[in-house]
Amino acid sequence: MSGPLTGKNIVLGVTGGIAAYKSADLVSRLRKLDANVYVVMTAHAKAFISPLTFQSLSQNYVVEDMFEAPRTWDVEHIALAKLADLFVVAPATANCLAKMAAGIADDFLSTTLLATKAPILVAPAMNTQMYLNAVTQRNIRTLEDLGVLFASPGSGRLACGDEGVGKMAEPQQIVDEIVKLMEKAPAAEESGSLSGRRVLITAGPTREPLDPVRYLTNHSTGKMGYAIASAAAAMGAETKLVSGPVELGAPSGVTRIDVETAQEMFEAVMSDLNFDIIIMTAAVADYRPKAVASQKIKKVEGDLALELTRNPDILYEVGKVKNKQILIGFAAETEKVLEHAEAKLRKKNLDMIVANDVTVKGAGFGSDTNVVTFITADGEQTAYDQMGKADVAKAILKKAVSLLP
Repeated sequence: MSGPLTGKNIVLGVTGGIAAYKSADLVSRLRKLDANVYVVMTAHAKAFISPLTFQSLSQNYVVEDMFEAPRTWDVEHIALAKLADLFVVAPATANCLAKMAAGIADDFLSTTLLATKAPILVAPAMNTQMYLNAVTQRNIRTLEDLGVLFASPGSGRLACGDEGVGKMAEPQQIVDEIVKLMEKAPAAEESGSLSGRRVLITAGPTREPLDPVRYLTNHSTGKMGYAIASAAAAMGAETKLVSGPVELGAPSGVTRIDVETAQEMFEAVMSDLNFDIIIMTAAVADYRPKAVASQKIKKVEGDLALELTRNPDILYEVGKVKNKQILIGFAAETEKVLEHAEAKLRKKNLDMIVANDVTVKGAGFGSDTNVVTFITADGEQTAYDQMGKADVAKAILKKAVSLLP
């Protein structure tokens, strides 16, 4: 079952205050509601809590340094700024509020905050007198005027021993506020709307019968293709999904055509190519038995030889006849991944190919995550760290939208 934050990308900024330990609980609660959480820590935050704690809880890498070696070829603070459905800063120190109000961007967190278009929710945490100081109150008013939202601090005994206002709001209070905001806000996918566009996706394996009870197939589960179909429908596209046999329900708002064999998938695809974007994720069998036995093949002495014949290459055939469609293929490889993927892109006249090494942990068939590299027809390569397949789907569609004529 999906949670109230399923598929939502929450970027959490953690600054240098003792309340940083509460942010670990916040991440845990957000993950339980099925949110994707990406943590950005300031240098001072690391004095209070380890990045490893957030990495373990969020199951995503933690950004700590503006100038560390990049994990992707995207400009990382811009990529996170664009990814966010909501940007949360908890705890937010007086120094952080001052930098936000002044538009200062001198570290990864402040730079990303300045670059994001996502709503921003701030949970201040500091000494009472710092919070009540006229400068801090002025900064809060400035930020409120700019549309920044606040989870007001509580009152009580503070870490410094004083009694008064300044305690960071409790994690559950912040989560409740986040849920309310996400229920009110339009989905992030709507901002890159595919409204009025048609998207075709193929997914899953094919089955090539040997006899009435046996067939040749592969390990594809269809999860990647179904994630793309779901995201495309959420972006407003008229979405058609041609699916091999999988144990997945049709995503909401998607027209699913069920097929078994490569030939059936070929016919279903070629019957209608009037789409703006065509994404071929299916693991289609390259070969099928030349003859299908009418009765179950019995065990015999010695070896059994099967004669195979070529199946139609659906991706190649679509590439031959496409005109204005954006055509995207997948290359699931075990060696020379980028070399083989680029060759496939050229041979099949693709606009983009999504390459992945299925031997890498978290990237193989059946996994809920993937590790991919996008290669476009103009030679641009964008490598991504391990992500959930829903996030990979969004990234693919955003790229596809940018390629549309």
